[in-house]
Amino acid sequence: MGMNVTDLRTVVGRSPEQLTLEQRFALTGQMVALEVYTPATLPLRRIEAVADSAAGCVKMLRERGLNPAKFEFALLQPPY
Repeated sequence: MGMNVTDLRTVVGRSPEQLTLEQRFALTGQMVALEVYTPATLPLRRIEAVADSAAGCVKMLRERGLNPAKFEFALLQPPY
């Protein structure tokens, strides 16, 4: 993968649709955590964690003081 851990953190808080083509290719195969939609929260679709696995995303969410149970995890696919 072309992005290091520091680079990965730069996409946290951004919508997957806002990623550049280069970032999208670099993140292909990575797991991201997105807040689960509920009528009460109406979250924006923002990346809140990114890691090689769902467990890595859970760890990152916990480090940020966020409850992993409120997130869904998705594998980023190539942009084509």
